[in-house]
Amino acid sequence: MALTKLSVSATGPALLLAAAAFAAAAWVMPAWLAFLLTLAFSKALVVLGVVIQMRAGLVSFGQALFYCIGGYGVGLASQYLGVGDAFALLALGTAAAIVLALICGWLLTRYREIFYAMLTLALSMILYGVLVKSSALGSTDGFNVSPPSFLGWVPEGDAKKRTLYLLTVAVAALVALGFHRFMVSSLGRVTEAVRENEIRVEYLGLSPQRMLFTNYVLAAGVSALGGGLTALASGHIDPDMAFWTTSGEFVFIAILGGTGHVAAPFIGAIMFSVIRTFAIQEAPNTWQMTLGMILLALVLFLPKGLWSLVARSKKREASV
Repeated sequence: MALTKLSVSATGPALLLAAAAFAAAAWVMPAWLAFLLTLAFSKALVVLGVVIQMRAGLVSFGQALFYCIGGYGVGLASQYLGVGDAFALLALGTAAAIVLALICGWLLTRYREIFYAMLTLALSMILYGVLVKSSALGSTDGFNVSPPSFLGWVPEGDAKKRTLYLLTVAVAALVALGFHRFMVSSLGRVTEAVRENEIRVEYLGLSPQRMLFTNYVLAAGVSALGGGLTALASGHIDPDMAFWTTSGEFVFIAILGGTGHVAAPFIGAIMFSVIRTFAIQEAPNTWQMTLGMILLALVLFLPKGLWSLVARSKKREASV
């Protein structure tokens, strides 16, 4: 118990220290690595939304729905509303996703297991179909997103990429801290109890559906934030952001990192981005097979993800 309390209290400073280290590295790392990490941190935010649902016993195969809403929210606000500030764009994309989650959540949280997974997938594919058929939004090609400003400042060249990277690191750190507090709070603990036994949670006078609804809306907001950051970094959005393979990628990263800690999605996202980048470079025709073999090895040897290695090392240190 003492070790658990110590690790919980140490998580906040550790997250801030890691964020400071990544931010300081912005001036020494190559541009390609900064871009890779920007996308990795953005996707880790979406995976964090997947993880908090998994901790409640639900697996979303359609988290790309809100990832895409966040990206298209940024693109549409930039192109049609004339909004240029990065913070305003991210806020609008996130707000759009939360509104949609408030509408869809009351239905989805009535279902469990495979029914929940398939319904989330269906909603994501509906959005994909709408975007593909919409010529005004570029159909399958999508459209470009204009470079944003930052509170009136418009950086150029390397400064623009560095600023987007630093913004992503800062947002990721703040979200990670917030979700860590949520996971160790009484509400976060009870959502794990919902996964184990909903009836006993009801005996406590609590509503499992309301808790799952809260989880769903939180996951939608953070996923849209990741989609918005991806759109700003890549400068382009397209319907593939809502495709089922994108949702599968988020589930893959969640399994890769594990669900035992708020840092696990970020570790998994970085590892996934590095592995896929080099797999595509070295074996462009068989990189999917490489990822499949890695997933198979994880299921066999590390069923709780990469974070289980950290947990094991902490147990060894405590036993010494």
